[in-house]
Amino acid sequence: MMKKTVGLGVAASVVLAGGLAVAELREGYVYFEPSSEEHPLDEIISGREFRDDATRALQEDDFENPGFLSLEEGEELWSTVDGSENKSCESCHGDVAEGMAGVGSTYPKLMAQGGKTTLTNIENQINTCRTERMGAEAYKYDKPQLTGLTVLIKNVDRGEPVNVSTEGDYESWFKKGEELYYTRVGQLDMSCAHCHEEHYGEYIRADHLSQGQTNGFPTYRFKWQGMGSLHRRFSGCMKNIRGVPYAKGSDEFLALELYTAWRGQGLPVETPSVRN
Repeated sequence: MMKKTVGLGVAASVVLAGGLAVAELREGYVYFEPSSEEHPLDEIISGREFRDDATRALQEDDFENPGFLSLEEGEELWSTVDGSENKSCESCHGDVAEGMAGVGSTYPKLMAQGGKTTLTNIENQINTCRTERMGAEAYKYDKPQLTGLTVLIKNVDRGEPVNVSTEGDYESWFKKGEELYYTRVGQLDMSCAHCHEEHYGEYIRADHLSQGQTNGFPTYRFKWQGMGSLHRRFSGCMKNIRGVPYAKGSDEFLALELYTAWRGQGLPVETPSVRN
């Protein structure tokens, strides 16, 4: 995976794959060349690059970034004892910066859950730890507690390249996610690819379609006025095309999470990012 920066002197209107002109991709924007010849994109671009200067500046200022309020909640929960076993996350993993290094950039991963090995993301793994090791109740998706801990863990790998596994035992999950990405659903009969592969860079509802990269999730969205998970975004996209979304944390969304993470392989983890 090779990192590229468009140098000064390049025209402000950048032409992407498919000939789409994107004036908002400024001079000096960063993209990555896919490491696989089978990758469907000519260049991999974070959603950050499709945002305006003010939004990018907000994300990069740790004092102003609203996502850090969620991270602070996660920090408090990390050391909070809960459940019948009288344990906290810290009881097993120690300091979050040491215990969670290398986690946020490599999930979803195959892990043992409920007596079997299955694909899991950080949210599901947190809940497995709570129910099987702490004797505590699982958090619900997109509640502040689960989001805060996920943001905290992902932030440990902030700046590290996304590096998920897709071969061996992961291959069936990867193929399932790929199939879902290209499957038409809903009354509008659209797939993920219609927006994020065939039309990224074009306007929709006065906003630019991005490549749908997932390296910034959980993310703070102005539309939500708060933090939200990747599966919340998947669900919202399916509702937008008048489809029935899968459940958050489901095998379908986990497979899609793995595939979309691979599409952004090499992009830096940006959590907590800021998006429209």
